[in-house]
Amino acid sequence: MKEKLINGHPHIQLTHDNPDIDILRLRSEDFYLSMNKRRSVRDFSSQNIPKEVIENIIKTAATAPSGAHKQPWTFCIISNPDIKKKIRAAAEKEEFESYQSRMSEQWLKDLEPIGTDWRKPFLETVPYIIVVFKKIYDEEEGQKKTNYYVNESVGIACGFLISAIHQAGLATLTHTPSPMNFLSEILERPKNERPYLLLPLGYPAEETYVPKLKRKDLDEMAKFYS
Repeated sequence: MKEKLINGHPHIQLTHDNPDIDILRLRSEDFYLSMNKRRSVRDFSSQNIPKEVIENIIKTAATAPSGAHKQPWTFCIISNPDIKKKIRAAAEKEEFESYQSRMSEQWLKDLEPIGTDWRKPFLETVPYIIVVFKKIYDEEEGQKKTNYYVNESVGIACGFLISAIHQAGLATLTHTPSPMNFLSEILERPKNERPYLLLPLGYPAEETYVPKLKRKDLDEMAKFYS
């Protein structure tokens, strides 16, 4: 593998297979067809998942690009039943308040076709919960080190994470109880981290129903400038 110095730092030559046009078409279509089957799930099986699978999913998420390669994320993986119980209780408390007084009438109306409410039993049913924290800054020897484009970087990593979960054959749900400060307290995270996203992770329950939704057509969401 070839190496060279750029600005005094080592770089390695990129390895890329450059597939032909037919392979490009096939790969892009296959990935789209797979991802188009992805659905958010709220009914999970308690069936266990090998830890190695979870580790591979997390490592995949961490391949995401980040501002100045600061990798400003921490993935907390919870399988402990007592911790999951605490998370459920705290999340349901916040969600109850949101559904009762924080959400507008329009917001609640928009949620009706999804069929959600403040109850979140899946937080105890699933074998794993992944809580993603964003690192506002890093600390080295007591000094703050700036992280760049933190929200964007962590958002991209979460996209990779959700894709990896689906490709592995599992299901998840993007859960964002607001506010989420209770996650920092329960998981005893340092002051430079903020909760970003909570993902229950497991197999769908044997009989699971999801809303009958239609995704936007290509011409509704994309503009091509030739």
